[in-house]
Amino acid sequence: MKLVTASEMRELDRRTIEEIGVPSLVLMENAGRTTYQILRREFPCPQGEVAVVAGRGNNGGDGLVVARYLAQDGVPVVVFLLGHRDQVSGDARVNLEILDRIGVEVVEVITEADLNPALHRLAKAGLIVDALLGTGLNSPVRGLLAALIEKINHLRAPVLAVDIPTGLCADTGEILGVALRAEVTVTYGWPKLGQVLPPGRDYVGRLYRVDISIPPNLAQDLPVELAEARNLRGLLPPRPASSNKGNFGHLLVLAGSEGKTGAAAMSSEAALRAGAGLVTLGIPASLNDILEAKLTEAMTLPLPEAPGARALGHGALAPILKFLDGKATLAIGPGLGTQPETRELVARLVHDLPQPMVVDADGVNNIAADTACLKGAAGPRILTPHPGEMARLVGLTVPEVQARRLDLTRETAARFNITLVLKGAQTLVAASDGRVSLNATGNPALASGGTGDVLTGLIGGFLAQGLAPWDAARLGVYLHGLAADYFVAQHGPRGLIAGDLLRIFPDVLDQFIQGLIPLEEENICFMRVIS
Repeated sequence: MKLVTASEMRELDRRTIEEIGVPSLVLMENAGRTTYQILRREFPCPQGEVAVVAGRGNNGGDGLVVARYLAQDGVPVVVFLLGHRDQVSGDARVNLEILDRIGVEVVEVITEADLNPALHRLAKAGLIVDALLGTGLNSPVRGLLAALIEKINHLRAPVLAVDIPTGLCADTGEILGVALRAEVTVTYGWPKLGQVLPPGRDYVGRLYRVDISIPPNLAQDLPVELAEARNLRGLLPPRPASSNKGNFGHLLVLAGSEGKTGAAAMSSEAALRAGAGLVTLGIPASLNDILEAKLTEAMTLPLPEAPGARALGHGALAPILKFLDGKATLAIGPGLGTQPETRELVARLVHDLPQPMVVDADGVNNIAADTACLKGAAGPRILTPHPGEMARLVGLTVPEVQARRLDLTRETAARFNITLVLKGAQTLVAASDGRVSLNATGNPALASGGTGDVLTGLIGGFLAQGLAPWDAARLGVYLHGLAADYFVAQHGPRGLIAGDLLRIFPDVLDQFIQGLIPLEEENICFMRVIS
């Protein structure tokens, strides 16, 4: 499903009106009618009158349509119009005049003196419909409107937001001064980025996406999408009855150093769980016995170490190149360490090898000091940093990374010609051509050491099976989060360790393939989008 910015949504509206020929009044009618239908579904019996708080623009006009349908259905309704009625124009004016003709009460709220009596009635309302401001807001809310929002947020009545909660930036999810907290939001056409990015996602409540007659093909080239099971399920390669392990690729994992053998083991096991036919772990030679004991299904490749360190050194290059003859893919980084010789080895491999490669953890840390190896790399590269590793990679602080997650992910993928996975709440996957996928699975239970190593192995395993980097990254991220959601649904939000993901992954993958975990409807994740 596409995710849109405010300007993209305006352009979709414009094209629908001017190129397709759907009148703007029809779009407003469709928006108000579908909002009313969801209102009745979510709040079938409001305990008191429904109060529609409306602005003077098109968002307010949508709310006026909702008020008309409520009145026609015999539901007590009052409209509080923030401003003079003679300032209402266009399609909203048409709907205001209709309300006047059918006798719906419209109360103007213009000054502070008007606010107190309005709040007195709002305090008794059974439901408040927020139709104050739409997606065009780009500066902080102030004055009378800010005071109204703050008061409503302290009332007992639930809030249903028309298109977007007032005060929320549609592009970033930033709170512009103050924002209404909605229990339900009905958004038109496509979800807005600010509704699924933090902190905005905490203000929208249950999110419904409704069709208002904007042709879907108009949005097909927009760059940002919300990852969905129905679009990812088909990426899994078929497994015919005549298959053998050679049909599903051979992944070389370069990982581990003293004290970090667990990362190497988990990433290798995860690749096998993802379906890779063969996995070999390249490990510092002095740690080989440990990993042979840890791993049963994956093979090991003892490699030369840096002097005085149980970490890969210069001497590992030749045996790695020899081993890779005929091997499809690599995963580099989990627990690898950042010894000087290890850093030089990683830079050489990242730049020179033609095989597709996923680079994580210390793989990213090793190239952060000198990113030149990424430019002109001989093969496709997927980098999977968490915010701290991303900060080192691009020379920013973690707060700066978190403040610009979407734009920074897209810019960095283009800058280095890579596929970039920025981990965290709503992990982002960006391709070098500008496409971005925002992940909807996962939860705070993943905040546990080793879960990132599992993700590296999953992506590497899908890469080994022949998936394109963009597809391997999106699928790995989605299923990684899905496994955590599956765990939480069965065991609660605490106590997950990385090994749990490995143990439950076959069941999760099977149910995913069969369509038995419909997160978009089960509300396991942070939101639900219902078309």
